Amino acid sequence: MSDLKVMVIDDSKTIRRTAENLLKKEGCEVVTAIDGFEALSKISENKPDIIFVDIMMPRLDGYQTCALIKNNTAFKDTPVIMLSSKDSIFDRARGRIVGSTKYLTKPFTREDLIGAIKEYAPSR
Repeated sequence: MSDLKVMVIDDSKTIRRTAENLLKKEGCEVVTAIDGFEALSKISENKPDIIFVDIMMPRLDGYQTCALIKNNTAFKDTPVIMLSSKDSIFDRARGRIVGSTKYLTKPFTREDLIGAIKEYAPSR
């Protein structure tokens, strides 16, 4: 999993730091963003292999962010994993509608993150 570029978009500093520490220990390069607006500029710049995005964020939520990523032809095949403290069928369905690859419920574990990366990130 080394050399894999992972983006974590979350307005919670704790979540960003936790995910970043876990992923760096696995040898991933990690790029973080505090919301969808910051993420969109960083995505074009960094070209992540896989993106984790929180749903509940100010300004641009995770659904809107995912839809914008998927509408960009350069990133339409990039796996986007939704992160949410809500776990309803409606939320999962809405995530699929905007093109998310998987839905993880917070609090996520190291195994959740690593498992999603192993399953969906392109092999190198």
